[in-house]
Amino acid sequence: MDSEKEQSAATVRSVEIWVAVVVFLFGAGVIFDSYRLGARWGEDGPQAGYFPFYVGVMICLSSAITLVLAWRNAALASESFVDRGQLKLILTVLAPTIIYVAVIAYLGFYLASTLFIAYFMRRLGRYPWLKVVSVAVGVSVVFFLTFEIWFAVPLPKGPLEAALGLN
Repeated sequence: MDSEKEQSAATVRSVEIWVAVVVFLFGAGVIFDSYRLGARWGEDGPQAGYFPFYVGVMICLSSAITLVLAWRNAALASESFVDRGQLKLILTVLAPTIIYVAVIAYLGFYLASTLFIAYFMRRLGRYPWLKVVSVAVGVSVVFFLTFEIWFAVPLPKGPLEAALGLN
């Protein structure tokens, strides 16, 4: 086995525990919001949060069972979920995607998408700049025509669209 594969970044057990916790918190949020809306049976039938409340309960129950089973299964603690090399490849895509989603609110959908496409084409695809710029700008123009003009669905815009009078 090569040394890179021996360096586990996460075990199956730790990933299952963290996912169970995150899913449990999601279910708790569903329960809380459903209770806020009304999760009882009213005079005219179920209130708005009645069915979502029980879905949230099932989500929490399922994730609690998963958490207990993962915690008790010692075999999962030695099984590697992802090694460091694989995690690096995942983060190469995940980190820019998170940044892309975060900057849409500030730069707008079209500029953020242009930069996102250009980054991946240049960094991972190693395409020449002419192709990078042509494809990145071209895709954003097609998105703009499709959503803004043809479907009349406005997407978030930023300072560039404001400067061009496209708001």
